[in-house]
Amino acid sequence: THQEPSEAQNLGKQAGVSGHSLGNLIISALQEINDGNLLQALEDAQELLDTAGKVLPVTLSHATLCAELDDGEVICGETEIDTRGKLISGSLSPIRRVFLDQETPSCDEALRALKRADIIVIGPGDLYTSILPNLLVQNVAEAVHVSGAQKIYVCNLMTKRGETEGFKVSDFVRQIHQYLGGRVDRVIAHDGSFPPHLLGRYAEQTQHPVELDEDAVRELVPDVIVDNFLAFPQEHLVRHDPERLVAALFAPPNFGDR
Repeated sequence: THQEPSEAQNLGKQAGVSGHSLGNLIISALQEINDGNLLQALEDAQELLDTAGKVLPVTLSHATLCAELDDGEVICGETEIDTRGKLISGSLSPIRRVFLDQETPSCDEALRALKRADIIVIGPGDLYTSILPNLLVQNVAEAVHVSGAQKIYVCNLMTKRGETEGFKVSDFVRQIHQYLGGRVDRVIAHDGSFPPHLLGRYAEQTQHPVELDEDAVRELVPDVIVDNFLAFPQEHLVRHDPERLVAALFAPPNFGDR
């Protein structure tokens, strides 16, 4: 059963920007100013926002993300995949796999950065619409896999309806390994503690804490860092604490009792 779209959603559709984040809209506008050059648009965005580091796209080509569901249905379009959990009530068929509608060449600058990296951090973010699509671009998964960098996966704090309902940490890791074509070197996972008032707020959106099944995760990746990574103070949002994450990225190996 489909829910009626809100007035804001209708306005967004009329403007042609429904489902897009503000960041994507800014990049799109800057790309238009730069005559379609995405790299120049990203450089302008970094200057505009005074960001640290450098942002590189995995591809400079256009491609459409598609998802095949367990019931055989195929959904195309990142926004359609991303928002179906909000727009459709009732049970949803799980995502079986995601793929791009055409072969998509990678950005040379991005591949070069991956090859030269000391650490490659994957996540956190929406698994099927933000993380895995990067690994679908030609040569990207291979570049990450063969890189001499330490590969670290930061698992999400919450599940997402329509994408990762019922997922445990090990389920996220298995999907990363499947699309990467190899395993990561370290997994960083939250210990599962949350303020009750936040859990209720997220439960209303059918989002729940990702269950930590540490033994199962260690069967996949021996080095697992578990801690309370929840940022405080946060009245309404569940977010990772950046300082604790940085500490976990550079922490000594933790192989548990093995």
